Amino acid sequence: MEIELREIDRHFARFIRREALEAPPWLEMVVALTSAVVGGGDICLELAALSGEKFWCNETEITLPSRDDLADGLRRTQVVATRGEYRPLVLDDGRLYLYRYWRYEQELSRIIREKATAVAGEVNETLLAAGIARLFLDTGDEKVDWQQVAAAAAVRQRFCVISGGPGTGKTSTVVKIIALLLEQAQGTPLRIALAAPTGKAAARLKGSIRTMKENLVCDEELLQLIPTEVVTIHRLLGSRGGSVRFTHGADNTLAYDVVIIDEASMVALPLMAKLAVALKQEARLILLGDRDQLASVEAGAVLGDICGRGRNEPFSPEFAGYVARMTGKQFPAQQSTAPLPPLTDSLIVLKKNYRFSAAGGIGLVGRAVNEGDGIQAMTLLRNDAYHDLVWRDVPPPEELKKALAPTVIQGYRAYLTAGSPAEALVRFEEFRILCALRQGPYGVTGLNRVVEEILAEAGLIDPRNRWYKGRPIMISANDYTLKLFNGDVGLVFPDQEAGGAPRLFVQSPEGIIRKIAPVRLPAHETVYAMTIHKSQGSEFSQLLILLPGQTSELLTRELIYTGVTRARDKAMLWGDEALFKATVARRVERKSGLSAILW
Repeated sequence: MEIELREIDRHFARFIRREALEAPPWLEMVVALTSAVVGGGDICLELAALSGEKFWCNETEITLPSRDDLADGLRRTQVVATRGEYRPLVLDDGRLYLYRYWRYEQELSRIIREKATAVAGEVNETLLAAGIARLFLDTGDEKVDWQQVAAAAAVRQRFCVISGGPGTGKTSTVVKIIALLLEQAQGTPLRIALAAPTGKAAARLKGSIRTMKENLVCDEELLQLIPTEVVTIHRLLGSRGGSVRFTHGADNTLAYDVVIIDEASMVALPLMAKLAVALKQEARLILLGDRDQLASVEAGAVLGDICGRGRNEPFSPEFAGYVARMTGKQFPAQQSTAPLPPLTDSLIVLKKNYRFSAAGGIGLVGRAVNEGDGIQAMTLLRNDAYHDLVWRDVPPPEELKKALAPTVIQGYRAYLTAGSPAEALVRFEEFRILCALRQGPYGVTGLNRVVEEILAEAGLIDPRNRWYKGRPIMISANDYTLKLFNGDVGLVFPDQEAGGAPRLFVQSPEGIIRKIAPVRLPAHETVYAMTIHKSQGSEFSQLLILLPGQTSELLTRELIYTGVTRARDKAMLWGDEALFKATVARRVERKSGLSAILW
C-alpha cells in the first residue's frame, strides 16, 4: 500500500501533536494519514487496515503498532474522543475520524433511521391502489412491477431510496409518485422540493418532468400542482457564497413536506448530512440514483452506504402485505422471524430496463461489469454478434492521433456541418469521447487538443480563432445570473443577428436556445472529450471510452459501468485487455461506518 501526504495533512498533524498531552512517536503519522484519506474520498481511517503492516508513505516505509496499541495510545493523547466528547478526532469502533466527519455520519444515520422507521401518515389505500393502477401500465411481463413497489413505498414512508440503472425509469416513477402524494393530500397544500447535486442534473430533471407531465393520466388541476422547478441542493439549502454554512439547518428547517433528490450517488457526505439536518421531522425524503455508479468526487459513497453495499430483498411481511394490496400482485417477504434492519422496506431497486434491448450488448456488458465478471464482459465486447459494442486494443500514445482520426471525423462531422446552432446542438449529443483520467496522453486535456488537430486537418474547424465556429464548451462553475451551471454544454456559432459575432448557444431545459457572449462566460473548457465522472446523468447515441494503457487507482468497476451505460446505441471501448479485467475486479472502497450503522 502507498499513501501520499499533502502539505495540509502534515500541518494538521503537527498542530494535533502540539496539542496532545501524551504524544506517542507515531501520532503525527496517524493523524496525517487520517487527514489524507479524507482528501482521497474516505470518511475515516480504519486502524486494522494499517496497524502492524508495512506500507509506503511519500516514499518512506512505515510500520505502525497493533490496532489495540494504536487505540490505547490515541485515547491517552487527550485529542482523540470517544462517543459524547468534543475533540479534534474521534475513535469509534476501530475507525479514526476527523470530528467533523464523524458528526456528519452520526447525524445523517440518526435522521435516516428515524425517518425509515416512521410511517409518514395514514394512507388511503383505496385511493392509492386506484392511482397506481391508473398511472402504471401493467405490461404483464414480470411478476413484480418494481416501479409500482417504489411508488407504494414512497407514499407510505418518510424515507425512500429508489435505485436503478440508466433506463429503468427512475424519473418517470418519481413524477407518478408526486401525483400519488398530491392525490393522498386531497386538496391539502403539499410543499414539494426537487433538487439535484449539480446545475446540469437539475436542468435535466426539470426537462424530463416537463415532458412526462404531458403524458400523465391525471386531472388537469392536479397536473398543475406537480412542480417543475428543480434547483441545486446548495441553492435549496441557501448557499452563503464562499461559506460552507447554509441558511437552512437544524435551527431554520426547510418548509417542504417532501424533498426529492435526483442523482444522489453524486452527493458527498457533508452535503447529504446538512440536507438531512435541514429537514422537518415529519418531512419525506426520497433519494433517486444508481447505487452502482461512481461515488461523489468528494468524501464518502453515501448512496452506496445507504443501499447497504448491494443489498436486496427480503422485505418485512407487513410491507409485503401492503404492497400486495396496493398492486394486486403477490410480493416476496422475509420468511424467517429474524429481526430486519430499519432500512429494509426503504430501499427499492428498479430492475427492468426500458432503454437497452434484452438482446443488446450494452446492457449485458453493464451487468457483467457490475458483477465483477471481467472475463464475461470482455467476451461480450469481442463478440461480433453485438453490433452495439466495439472493442479495440488501445494504441500507444504516438499512434493515438492517427488511430482516432476516422472515429473523430465520423462522430463530429454531422454537428460541425449543421445549418443552424439548434441543429448542431442536437447532433453534438450523438457522439462523445469519455476518458478515465484528466491528464496524460489518454486524458481529457490531451485528447481535446488531439481532436482539435484532427478536425482542423480535416477542414472542419479553424482553431486559430479561440472562438471558432463549432467549438464545444462545458461550463465548470455555476453562474446563477446567466443560468449557466457546472456541466452545461454549449456550442460556439456566429450570431447572424450580431453581425456574425461569436456566441455560445445553449439549450435550456424548456427547449429554448439561448445565446451568450463569450466574454460573459464563467470558467469553462473545450469538451470534445470529457471525464466519465462528468458524464454522469448524460447519454449519447454513440461514445468512445478511452482507457489508459497503464493502471491507475481511478480505474474501478464503477468507472467502467458508468461509462458504458452512457451509450444508447453503440459503445466503443479502447483499452488493454488485462488492465480492463483487473479494473472490473476492483471496486471503489471508500471507508466509512455509515453502512454498518444503517444495516
